[in-house]
Amino acid sequence: MHADNFVLQQYLDRIGFSRSAFAGPAKADLASVAGIMRCQLFSVPFENLDVQAGKVISLVPEEIVDKIVGRHRGGYCYEVNGLFAMALQALGIDYQFVAARPMFYPVKRPKTHMAIVLTLDGEHYLCDLGFGSYGIRAPMRLGALDVEVAQDGDTFMLSKTSERDYLLKALVEGEWGNQYGFDLSPQEWIDFVPANYLNSTHPDAIFVQKLVIVLHRAEGRSIFVGDTLKTVSGAGVEKRVVAPEERAAMLSEVFGLKA
Repeated sequence: MHADNFVLQQYLDRIGFSRSAFAGPAKADLASVAGIMRCQLFSVPFENLDVQAGKVISLVPEEIVDKIVGRHRGGYCYEVNGLFAMALQALGIDYQFVAARPMFYPVKRPKTHMAIVLTLDGEHYLCDLGFGSYGIRAPMRLGALDVEVAQDGDTFMLSKTSERDYLLKALVEGEWGNQYGFDLSPQEWIDFVPANYLNSTHPDAIFVQKLVIVLHRAEGRSIFVGDTLKTVSGAGVEKRVVAPEERAAMLSEVFGLKA
């Protein structure tokens, strides 16, 4: 994944890596990858403002860099994972895109989600910065199956449903919920163009139907769907309806975004 305008240090500055607990030179190792993933999740919102404005999301790599790094916006899975992939490439880390099937819907859906599997020291790890509320917060080793993995206040598990198929589950309100399934068939960037168009334009796509914004924090996450802001923290869950005239201020204060 390459963009002519991607500069690793500018990206690291954008996500606050140098100001974090991981401060230091980014390297091609698991600690750096985990730190970069965490910093991006805490600074770049998952958001679909452009879809709500009637735009088809651009998958031109240079335009993704300009949007997120240059204009301090967020994006949905193709954009935020695409940007993360640029950082992996700049660090010399081997990775592949995978197509994932979201599995929390009541009916079977196509493989419209993009995730990343990278390889370090002979081990494969799932990385994902664009799955919204119950997205993982750190690399998950594909070899660690049926093991509960705590990440801040969330708990995840990877399982296999067949010899080739993986399933990511999350503990949701005390019960395991399927999040998405995937296999290791390598996908190219262009393979996600049809799914991106569907998610940007189809009336049944949630991103077309509603404004969806998620920003992760160490203590939880802030989630805005439709007109309701939900704040998840160690103290519990708070919800409030945001009036139309309050939305611009909320987007700026909570998510660092301009409507």
